[in-house]
Amino acid sequence: MKVTIIGSGYVGLVTGACLAEQGNNVFCLDLDPKKIDILNSGGVPIYEPGLKEMIERNRAAGRLQFSTDIAASVAHGDIQFIAVGTPPDEDGSADLQYVVAAARNIGRHMTTAKVIVDKSTVPVGTADKVAAAVTQELEERNLSPELCSVVSNPEFLKEGAAVEDFMRPDRIVIGTSGAASGLHAKEQMRKLYAPFNRHHERTYYMDVKSAELTKYAANAMLATRISFMNELANLADLVGADIEAVRQGIGSDSRIGYGFLYAGTGYGGSCFPKDVSALSKTAMEYGRDLKILDAVEAVNEAQKIILIEKIEKRFGADLSGMKFALWGLAFKPNTDDMREAPSRVIIQELVKRGAQVVGYDPVAMPEAKHCLEADFAGNPVGLNKVLLVDDPMTAVDDCDALVIVTEWKAFRSPDFEVLMEKLKRAIIFDGRNLYEPAAMQELGIEYHGIGRHN
Repeated sequence: MKVTIIGSGYVGLVTGACLAEQGNNVFCLDLDPKKIDILNSGGVPIYEPGLKEMIERNRAAGRLQFSTDIAASVAHGDIQFIAVGTPPDEDGSADLQYVVAAARNIGRHMTTAKVIVDKSTVPVGTADKVAAAVTQELEERNLSPELCSVVSNPEFLKEGAAVEDFMRPDRIVIGTSGAASGLHAKEQMRKLYAPFNRHHERTYYMDVKSAELTKYAANAMLATRISFMNELANLADLVGADIEAVRQGIGSDSRIGYGFLYAGTGYGGSCFPKDVSALSKTAMEYGRDLKILDAVEAVNEAQKIILIEKIEKRFGADLSGMKFALWGLAFKPNTDDMREAPSRVIIQELVKRGAQVVGYDPVAMPEAKHCLEADFAGNPVGLNKVLLVDDPMTAVDDCDALVIVTEWKAFRSPDFEVLMEKLKRAIIFDGRNLYEPAAMQELGIEYHGIGRHN
């Protein structure tokens, strides 16, 4: 099938590459010429395991192309995926300007029937706005609005495992209308996703608004589990319980399960923060206050400085003259995504208290440099207190303590003897509970985890 992907960011690239992998002819559009130049020269602007190799394979086979040509992109695909960004607006709602602009471009250039698919994470009612934008453009050219049908097909991709998630999905959600054009769109989507349903049916068909809400509901539920466990971890610290034992105890209940029950420094990334906020904003527009989600957001923001509170308790509020190593900058492992990363808050708070910070991440260093420059814009003195190095053991050299923020596998079994030799003091503040407190005690390391018998 001929497919167009509008937006060659995280979701668009993964979607385009994976659909091309199944034999489809895919045209990826982006209005950023630098991004398209990178892709056409063999590079990939984001880090995602397996994605670069898949793109190379399908470009070589002629099934995947990248361009800034809007008219060509509309002419190419019978199915047009909108996978542009929906950043948070000032009031917390999702900014739909790029989604609507993409819809208008489709309506402005299409001459034959198109299935338009909202792949971006969008609030309930967005499909109606997309349909209205396309219809207006078609009517101005005396073309029938029946030429298009808008589908909601939200993505459920975990950064760091997105290719695997797309190729072996837990579920595929497709929302269509009951009109004749909607039935045609449903059949087209069924054909497109047929290769992903060979072993068993993974597709859930529903109305458009239910599909739109499903995506937000899923992310809100996962964010809620994270904040809930962080609340319990903080309580565990106070009462002397071990949150890891608690996690295993409750996770063994089949009604609860083990997923997303790990305590830490709070969630970040491009999805949970903005999606929880956008869902709350949607509810407010209908006169409903989602109190649980408001609490989820508040807990998460507070959790981002939980390590700072532990550091202050150990060393005091004035950290002048002290140096801290920080392992892990990306918001989670196997990605270079720094959006809403707890590391950014922790670094700023350490510098604010007078400390120096030496950071390391296996993948996110270039993106971290860019983000930190933005965070310290107007504060060059503060930025000069942050050094990024290309080796984890170099980072800890002569530091007063090690702070772990991201649970990269490479951090799970370091050479503790070397680590202790390089650190000025054998102290670890572990924001991801990578190590067992008893093992650290045996090594002579002062260990501060999240809810771990500190």
